[in-house]
Amino acid sequence: MTTLSSNLTESFNPATGEFLGSSPLHSREELAGMIETARNAQPLWEKTGVRKRKAVFNKIRKFIVENADRISETISCENGKSPVDALATEVLPATMAISFYTKNCVKFLRPKRLKGGNIALVNKRSCQQRIPFGVVGIISPWNYPFAIAFSEVIMGLLAGNAVILKTATETQLTGLLLKEAVEVAGLPEGIFQFINIPGRIAGDAFLELGIDKLFFTGSVPVGKKLMAKAAESLTPVCLELGGNDAMIVCEDADPVRAAGGAVWAGFQNAGQSCGGVERIYVHEKIYDRFMKELAEKTKKLTPGSTSAIDTELGCLTTEKQRKTVQTHIDEALEMGAEIFARSQTPEGINNFIPATVLTNVTHEMMVMKDETFGPVVGVMKVSSDEEAIKLANDSYLGLTGSVWSKNSGRAKKIASKIRAGAIMINDHLMSHGLAETAWGGFKESGIGRTHGELGFNEFTQPQMVINDILLGVKKNLWWHPYNKKVYNGLKGVMYMLYGNSIGEKLKGAVNVTKIFPRVFKK
Repeated sequence: MTTLSSNLTESFNPATGEFLGSSPLHSREELAGMIETARNAQPLWEKTGVRKRKAVFNKIRKFIVENADRISETISCENGKSPVDALATEVLPATMAISFYTKNCVKFLRPKRLKGGNIALVNKRSCQQRIPFGVVGIISPWNYPFAIAFSEVIMGLLAGNAVILKTATETQLTGLLLKEAVEVAGLPEGIFQFINIPGRIAGDAFLELGIDKLFFTGSVPVGKKLMAKAAESLTPVCLELGGNDAMIVCEDADPVRAAGGAVWAGFQNAGQSCGGVERIYVHEKIYDRFMKELAEKTKKLTPGSTSAIDTELGCLTTEKQRKTVQTHIDEALEMGAEIFARSQTPEGINNFIPATVLTNVTHEMMVMKDETFGPVVGVMKVSSDEEAIKLANDSYLGLTGSVWSKNSGRAKKIASKIRAGAIMINDHLMSHGLAETAWGGFKESGIGRTHGELGFNEFTQPQMVINDILLGVKKNLWWHPYNKKVYNGLKGVMYMLYGNSIGEKLKGAVNVTKIFPRVFKK
C-alpha cells in the first residue's frame, strides 16, 4: 500500500498498515534527462560486446543469493504475499534467470548465416544479426515486483540496450532493492536507471519522450491505451496484460495432485497471478473425488501476516483490488453460485479475502469471464474433453492453461487445442519461473513474449546483411540498361528453374547464357 505526497512515495504493509519507508518521486523532466543520458551512454555499452557485458553480471547473482532473506522480506511486507511465496516465486527464479541469460546470451546474439533460397542467386549470402533497440523502458507491476522486472532488465542490458525501469508505485521499496542489486555490477553511468513516477503518466511520458521500445506488464485497458499511444510514433511495444486461465481435469487425472495444483496456482500470492488458475473444468467421472480433495486442501490453508514464515495465504496488495475481488464474488452469489469451500479468515489482517471455491458458476459471471485476480476459483463439471476445451477457449484472454491427466499423449492433444500462450501438463503457473520458456499470451492477453530466446529477441531488432561473393561483377542481370534481350534472359531464369518441360527449361537456360556476360561489363 502506498500514499503519494508532493515529493515522496510512502510505502505501508498492506496487511498491517505499518509504515515501511519512502522513496523520492521523479518528474517528467527528470525522465527526459534520464533518456538523454541513456541515449548518450548506450552506443559505447553496445560496442563493448556481449562477452564483456555478461562478465559483470555474476556480481548481481551473488548479491541476490547473499541477500535472499532481505529481498524476500521486503517483497512480502510490501506486496502482502507469504515469505515462502516471495522466495519461491521471485527470488529463486531471479537467480535462475540471470544464470540462464548470461549462459545463453552469446548464442542468442550470434550472427546466423541463412541458407540460400534459390540457386539462381547463389552468389548472394545472407546473414542475420541482432541489433539492440537503444533505450528501452520497462513498466512492471506490483504482483511480482521483483521477478518480473528483474528478468526484463537483465535481458535488456545483456542485449546491449540502456534500460530505464519504472516499478509499481505500490512496491517502490522492492524496486529500489532491485536497483541496488543491478548497480552492484558497476555498469557504466546511464546504462541502467530507476524512475519513480505515477503509473497514470508513466506510459505516456516514456512514449512522448522518445523511448525506443516499451515493455509493459499490467491490465488490458491500460495496455490498449499504451498501444494506441505508441501507434502515434510507431514505437514498438511488448505487452503482457493478464489472463483468466483455465484448468482442465481429465477423468484419469490424479485427484490429489490436481487439487494440490489448483490450490497452489489459484491461491498463492492471494490469487494475484495473471497466470494463476481461475477457472476449473472437471470431468464428471472424477468430479466428486477432486472436489473432496480441493475442499480439504482449501480449508487447511494457513492464513496470516507477512511476517509469519508458515503463512500460506496472505492479503491482497491494495484495497482497490480487494473490492474488485469481493464484487466478483458477490455478483456470482447473486446469480446462483455457491461457496463450496473457504479457508479461514485471520483477525487483524487488512485487505484479506479467504481462499474461495465457487460452484454452480456460469460464463455469464465475472468470476468466469473476466480476470478476478484474487483467491477465487470457479469450478464446472464437464462430460467430455471436447466440452472442457470449448469452455476453456470461451474467453477473450489466453495467457496460460493446464491439463491434468496420467495419459501424456492425451494431455498434449488437449493442450494443443487450448488457445493460450503456455499450457502446462500436471502443473500450472510455474512456467513463468522457467527462464528458457517464453512467456506471453494469445488474444487480449498481450503482444510479444518475455523470457527464453523469444523474449530475449524482443530486446533486439533483426538486421540482414547480404554479401555478393561473386568476384569481378560490375552489375546484376536486372540492372540498366534494359532491352528485349534482358527481358527474355530474365524470363529465361524463370523457365530454367520452373519450366513445365525439359524443352522449356533448356530454352530458358539458353536465354540466360545470352545475358550472363553483362554482369562483368561496365
